[in-house]
Amino acid sequence: MHGPAHQVRSVAVPLLLAALVAAACAWPSAAQTLPVPATTAAAPAAVEAAIPALVPFNARYRVTRDGKELGDATLQLTALPNARWRIDLRIEATRGLMGLAGLDLQQSTVFDTTADEHFRPLSQSTVRKALFTRKLITGTYDWSAGQARWTGDVKKTRRAPVPLQAGDMNGLLINLAVLRDAVPGATLHYRFVDDGRARDQQYFVATTREPQVVDDLSYNALRVERVRGGGDATTFWVVEAVPTPIRILQHDDDGTFELQLIDYQEA
Repeated sequence: MHGPAHQVRSVAVPLLLAALVAAACAWPSAAQTLPVPATTAAAPAAVEAAIPALVPFNARYRVTRDGKELGDATLQLTALPNARWRIDLRIEATRGLMGLAGLDLQQSTVFDTTADEHFRPLSQSTVRKALFTRKLITGTYDWSAGQARWTGDVKKTRRAPVPLQAGDMNGLLINLAVLRDAVPGATLHYRFVDDGRARDQQYFVATTREPQVVDDLSYNALRVERVRGGGDATTFWVVEAVPTPIRILQHDDDGTFELQLIDYQEA
Protein backbone atom coordinates (compact mmCIF):
# COMPACT_ATOMS: atom_id res chain seq x y z
CA MET A 1 0.00 0.00 0.00
CA HIS A 2 1.63 3.22 -1.11
CA GLY A 3 0.49 6.75 -0.35
CA PRO A 4 1.61 10.07 -1.85
CA ALA A 5 5.09 11.21 -0.88
CA HIS A 6 5.34 14.57 0.91
CA GLN A 7 8.61 16.44 0.45
CA VAL A 8 9.83 18.78 3.20
CA ARG A 9 12.76 20.71 1.85
CA SER A 10 14.31 21.79 5.16
CA VAL A 11 12.42 21.38 8.39
CA ALA A 12 13.83 20.80 11.89
CA VAL A 13 13.50 17.83 14.48
CA PRO A 14 15.25 15.89 17.78
CA LEU A 15 14.62 12.86 19.82
CA LEU A 16 16.94 10.84 21.88
CA LEU A 17 16.22 7.67 21.65
CA ALA A 18 14.82 6.04 24.57
CA ALA A 19 12.63 9.02 24.41
CA LEU A 20 11.53 10.41 20.98
CA VAL A 21 11.33 9.15 18.69
CA ALA A 22 11.15 7.19 16.74
CA ALA A 23 13.06 4.01 10.35
CA ALA A 24 12.59 4.33 6.61
CA CYS A 25 11.07 4.07 3.10
CA ALA A 26 13.19 3.49 -0.01
CA TRP A 27 16.35 3.91 2.06
CA PRO A 28 17.82 1.23 4.43
CA SER A 29 15.31 0.41 7.17
CA ALA A 30 15.88 -0.64 10.76
CA ALA A 31 13.15 -3.18 10.10
CA GLN A 32 15.55 -4.89 7.71
CA THR A 33 18.59 -4.95 9.99
CA LEU A 34 17.32 -5.02 13.58
CA PRO A 35 16.46 -8.33 15.27
CA VAL A 36 12.68 -8.66 15.36
CA PRO A 37 11.52 -8.39 18.99
CA ALA A 38 9.46 -11.29 20.24
CA THR A 39 5.89 -10.47 21.23
CA THR A 40 4.37 -11.42 24.56
CA ALA A 41 2.04 -14.34 23.92
CA ALA A 42 0.02 -13.79 27.07
CA ALA A 43 -0.91 -10.20 26.20
CA PRO A 44 -4.61 -9.75 25.30
CA ALA A 45 -5.41 -8.83 21.71
CA ALA A 46 -5.78 -5.15 20.85
CA VAL A 47 -9.18 -3.69 20.11
CA GLU A 48 -9.71 -3.28 16.37
CA ALA A 49 -11.51 0.06 16.74
CA ALA A 50 -8.39 1.72 18.15
CA ILE A 51 -6.16 0.84 15.19
CA PRO A 52 -7.42 3.30 12.50
CA ALA A 53 -6.01 6.22 14.52
CA LEU A 54 -2.54 4.98 13.53
CA VAL A 55 -1.32 5.40 9.96
CA PRO A 56 1.78 3.52 8.71
CA PHE A 57 4.46 5.91 7.54
CA ASN A 58 8.12 6.21 6.57
CA ALA A 59 10.08 9.35 7.47
CA ARG A 60 13.66 10.49 7.00
CA TYR A 61 15.51 13.14 9.02
CA ARG A 62 18.76 15.06 8.81
CA VAL A 63 20.68 14.94 12.12
CA THR A 64 22.88 17.80 13.33
CA ARG A 65 24.87 18.43 16.50
CA ASP A 66 25.61 22.03 17.46
CA GLY A 67 24.73 23.02 13.89
CA LYS A 68 27.09 20.51 12.25
CA GLU A 69 25.62 17.72 10.17
CA LEU A 70 26.13 14.21 11.58
CA GLY A 71 24.12 11.97 9.28
CA ASP A 72 20.58 10.68 8.80
CA ALA A 73 17.78 9.20 10.89
CA THR A 74 14.88 7.13 9.65
CA LEU A 75 11.57 6.44 11.42
CA GLN A 76 9.04 3.84 10.30
CA LEU A 77 5.65 2.74 11.61
CA THR A 78 4.45 -0.62 10.24
CA ALA A 79 1.21 -2.54 10.74
CA LEU A 80 1.71 -6.20 11.78
CA PRO A 81 -0.68 -9.17 11.86
CA ASN A 82 -2.99 -9.67 14.86
CA ALA A 83 -3.65 -5.93 15.35
CA ARG A 84 -0.08 -5.20 16.35
CA TRP A 85 2.33 -2.49 15.24
CA ARG A 86 6.06 -1.98 14.99
CA ILE A 87 7.97 1.31 15.18
CA ASP A 88 11.63 1.44 14.13
CA LEU A 89 14.17 4.21 14.54
CA ARG A 90 17.68 4.28 13.11
CA ILE A 91 20.31 7.01 13.49
CA GLU A 92 23.43 6.58 11.38
CA ALA A 93 26.34 9.01 11.77
CA THR A 94 28.28 9.44 8.55
CA ARG A 95 30.18 12.68 9.25
CA GLY A 96 32.50 14.07 11.93
CA LEU A 97 34.07 12.04 14.71
CA MET A 98 30.92 9.96 15.19
CA GLY A 99 30.99 9.14 11.49
CA LEU A 100 34.62 8.03 11.73
CA ALA A 101 33.63 5.77 14.60
CA GLY A 102 30.89 4.23 12.45
CA LEU A 103 28.16 5.03 14.98
CA ASP A 104 24.87 3.31 14.15
CA LEU A 105 21.97 3.28 16.61
CA GLN A 106 18.76 1.31 16.04
CA GLN A 107 15.64 0.89 18.17
CA SER A 108 12.54 -1.16 17.52
CA THR A 109 9.32 -1.64 19.49
CA VAL A 110 6.40 -4.01 18.90
CA PHE A 111 3.17 -2.80 20.49
CA ASP A 112 -0.61 -3.00 20.42
CA THR A 113 -3.42 -0.67 21.50
CA THR A 114 -5.73 -1.17 24.47
CA ALA A 115 -9.50 -0.60 24.68
CA ASP A 116 -8.86 2.92 26.02
CA GLU A 117 -6.42 3.57 23.13
CA HIS A 118 -3.17 3.41 25.08
CA PHE A 119 -0.12 2.33 23.10
CA ARG A 120 1.08 -0.75 24.97
CA PRO A 121 4.68 -1.95 24.41
CA LEU A 122 5.15 -5.72 24.12
CA SER A 123 8.85 -6.00 23.27
CA GLN A 124 11.76 -3.91 22.10
CA SER A 125 15.34 -4.11 20.82
CA THR A 126 18.18 -1.59 20.88
CA VAL A 127 21.37 -2.09 18.86
CA ARG A 128 24.37 0.26 19.15
CA LYS A 129 27.21 -0.33 16.71
CA ALA A 130 30.53 1.48 16.52
CA LEU A 131 33.87 0.75 14.88
CA PHE A 132 34.85 -2.24 17.03
CA THR A 133 31.81 -2.76 19.24
CA ARG A 134 28.23 -3.95 19.03
CA LYS A 135 25.78 -3.86 21.93
CA LEU A 136 22.31 -5.39 21.98
CA ILE A 137 19.61 -4.86 24.60
CA THR A 138 16.20 -6.55 24.43
CA GLY A 139 13.19 -5.82 26.58
CA THR A 140 9.97 -7.75 27.22
CA TYR A 141 6.80 -6.19 28.65
CA ASP A 142 4.86 -9.04 30.26
CA TRP A 143 1.46 -7.53 31.01
CA SER A 144 0.02 -10.77 32.39
CA ALA A 145 2.79 -10.85 35.02
CA GLY A 146 2.77 -7.06 35.42
CA GLN A 147 6.49 -6.52 34.87
CA ALA A 148 9.07 -5.60 32.25
CA ARG A 149 12.62 -6.95 32.04
CA TRP A 150 15.73 -6.17 29.96
CA THR A 151 18.51 -8.54 28.97
CA GLY A 152 21.73 -8.37 26.97
CA ASP A 153 24.21 -5.51 27.31
CA VAL A 154 22.18 -3.75 30.00
CA LYS A 155 23.71 -2.23 33.14
CA LYS A 156 23.71 -4.53 36.16
CA THR A 157 21.68 -1.98 38.11
CA ARG A 158 18.90 -2.16 35.50
CA ARG A 159 18.45 -5.92 35.18
CA ALA A 160 15.80 -6.28 37.87
CA PRO A 161 12.17 -6.48 36.65
CA VAL A 162 10.27 -3.19 36.60
CA PRO A 163 6.61 -3.29 37.81
CA LEU A 164 4.20 -2.20 35.10
CA GLN A 165 1.23 0.15 35.44
CA ALA A 166 -1.60 0.68 32.98
CA GLY A 167 -0.55 3.26 30.39
CA ASP A 168 3.21 2.68 30.69
CA MET A 169 5.15 3.33 27.46
CA ASN A 170 8.73 3.41 26.27
CA GLY A 171 10.39 6.37 24.58
CA LEU A 172 9.34 5.66 20.99
CA LEU A 173 5.70 5.17 22.00
CA ILE A 174 5.65 8.36 24.07
CA ASN A 175 6.68 10.17 20.89
CA LEU A 176 3.63 8.73 19.12
CA ALA A 177 1.41 9.62 22.07
CA VAL A 178 2.59 13.24 22.03
CA LEU A 179 1.62 13.49 18.35
CA ARG A 180 -1.81 12.07 19.13
CA ASP A 181 -2.50 14.08 22.29
CA ALA A 182 -1.04 17.53 21.57
CA VAL A 183 -3.70 20.25 21.61
CA PRO A 184 -3.11 23.94 22.40
CA GLY A 185 -2.52 24.58 26.12
CA ALA A 186 -2.56 20.91 27.16
CA THR A 187 -0.33 19.39 29.83
CA LEU A 188 0.52 15.79 28.97
CA HIS A 189 1.52 13.17 31.55
CA TYR A 190 3.14 9.81 30.72
CA ARG A 191 5.04 7.14 32.60
CA PHE A 192 8.29 6.21 30.86
CA VAL A 193 9.40 2.57 31.32
CA ASP A 194 12.48 1.77 29.27
CA ASP A 195 15.95 0.22 29.66
CA GLY A 196 15.32 -0.97 33.22
CA ARG A 197 13.99 2.39 34.44
CA ALA A 198 10.64 3.98 35.22
CA ARG A 199 9.91 7.67 35.67
CA ASP A 200 7.09 10.15 35.19
CA GLN A 201 7.29 12.59 32.29
CA GLN A 202 5.34 15.77 31.73
CA TYR A 203 4.99 17.80 28.53
CA PHE A 204 3.52 21.27 28.03
CA VAL A 205 1.86 22.20 24.74
CA ALA A 206 1.98 25.88 23.70
CA THR A 207 -1.32 27.75 23.67
CA THR A 208 -0.75 29.16 20.18
CA ARG A 209 0.83 27.86 17.01
CA GLU A 210 4.05 29.28 15.64
CA PRO A 211 5.38 29.37 12.07
CA GLN A 212 8.07 26.94 11.06
CA VAL A 213 9.49 27.84 7.65
CA VAL A 214 10.72 25.13 5.29
CA ASP A 215 12.35 26.89 2.34
CA ASP A 216 9.30 28.41 0.65
CA LEU A 217 6.88 26.32 2.73
CA SER A 218 5.49 27.44 6.07
CA TYR A 219 3.74 25.39 8.76
CA ASN A 220 1.75 26.55 11.77
CA ALA A 221 3.13 24.09 14.30
CA LEU A 222 2.51 23.40 17.97
CA ARG A 223 5.56 23.52 20.23
CA VAL A 224 5.65 20.71 22.81
CA GLU A 225 8.26 20.89 25.59
CA ARG A 226 9.18 18.23 28.12
CA VAL A 227 9.17 20.01 31.45
CA ARG A 228 9.75 17.00 33.72
CA GLY A 229 11.17 13.51 33.41
CA GLY A 230 14.77 13.68 32.20
CA GLY A 231 18.08 15.46 32.58
CA ASP A 232 18.00 16.87 29.04
CA ALA A 233 15.67 19.46 27.52
CA THR A 234 13.54 18.18 24.64
CA THR A 235 11.22 20.17 22.38
CA PHE A 236 8.96 18.93 19.55
CA TRP A 237 7.11 20.79 16.82
CA VAL A 238 4.07 18.92 15.54
CA VAL A 239 1.52 19.49 12.78
CA GLU A 240 -1.77 17.59 12.67
CA ALA A 241 -1.46 16.69 8.97
CA VAL A 242 2.03 15.15 9.41
CA PRO A 243 2.25 11.77 11.21
CA THR A 244 5.71 12.46 12.69
CA PRO A 245 7.26 15.58 14.33
CA ILE A 246 8.50 18.15 11.84
CA ARG A 247 11.18 19.27 14.28
CA ILE A 248 12.83 18.04 17.48
CA LEU A 249 15.57 19.67 19.56
CA GLN A 250 17.44 18.08 22.44
CA HIS A 251 19.89 19.92 24.70
CA ASP A 252 22.14 17.90 27.01
CA ASP A 253 25.71 17.80 28.29
CA ASP A 254 26.92 16.67 24.84
CA GLY A 255 25.47 19.70 23.06
CA THR A 256 22.38 20.48 21.00
CA PHE A 257 21.03 17.74 18.76
CA GLU A 258 18.47 18.48 16.06
CA LEU A 259 16.56 16.25 13.68
CA GLN A 260 15.20 17.92 10.54
CA LEU A 261 12.45 16.22 8.58
CA ILE A 262 13.55 15.75 4.98
CA ASP A 263 10.60 13.78 3.63
CA TYR A 264 7.92 11.30 4.64
CA GLN A 265 5.47 8.95 3.00
CA GLU A 266 2.27 7.47 4.33
CA ALA A 267 2.30 3.78 3.48
